[in-house]
Amino acid sequence: MTAAQPRVMVVEDDDAIREGLCDALRYGGYQPLSCARGDRALREILEASPDLVLLDVMLPGRNGFEVLRDLRAAKPTLPVVMVTARGDERDRVDGLEHGADDYVIKPFSARELLARVGAVLRRSAERPTAVATIRLDAVTISLSRCEAKGTKKSVTLTQRDVEVLRTLAGARERAISRDELLRVVWGIDPRGTDSRAVDMQIMRLRETLGEVGAGALVETVRGKGYRLADAATVSP
Repeated sequence: MTAAQPRVMVVEDDDAIREGLCDALRYGGYQPLSCARGDRALREILEASPDLVLLDVMLPGRNGFEVLRDLRAAKPTLPVVMVTARGDERDRVDGLEHGADDYVIKPFSARELLARVGAVLRRSAERPTAVATIRLDAVTISLSRCEAKGTKKSVTLTQRDVEVLRTLAGARERAISRDELLRVVWGIDPRGTDSRAVDMQIMRLRETLGEVGAGALVETVRGKGYRLADAATVSP
């Protein structure tokens, strides 16, 4: 039996670029879907349930960062690759801080695009699963369900939140540096990359966990990075 082709939603308003992306994806063995407007993207993505989204930044109706923010709230585990002509560092950091899994800058070759799509899908499918649950006091965090549950309230975690926690939980004996988190969680080379994306992610994660009483779960180790609090327990 032939394996089903992974489905990729292309959100791009330029007709020629959108068609070119879809052609490249077909050539690479993917089933492309497409949307041309930011204000329709979220609904069409949720209805289609693709395996990955290629999301432009400059879109009519809503920009890609706004779409990504709402998409992360609705589908925290869905892989998203930002595709844009805006290539300065601030835009790249914005994409990562909003939860993008990768960031491709136009112009790019079909070979590069397919390599990045394949890498993101592999990372999504092959994420480590040794740690399934983290507990701190009365709070239980289920990594498989992307949920932190306290005595009176539960909150949803993004996939990036989960991967940060999984990485920290897998190395309880040491602090994890920002560069290592960029390599392992974001899947990017930290050289020349602003580590503020990591700091912003940790800040938002603490705020989310703070809603259920676990804001102290992730500790900062000055000059070294981040680690889980000693009081936390982990289990498979």
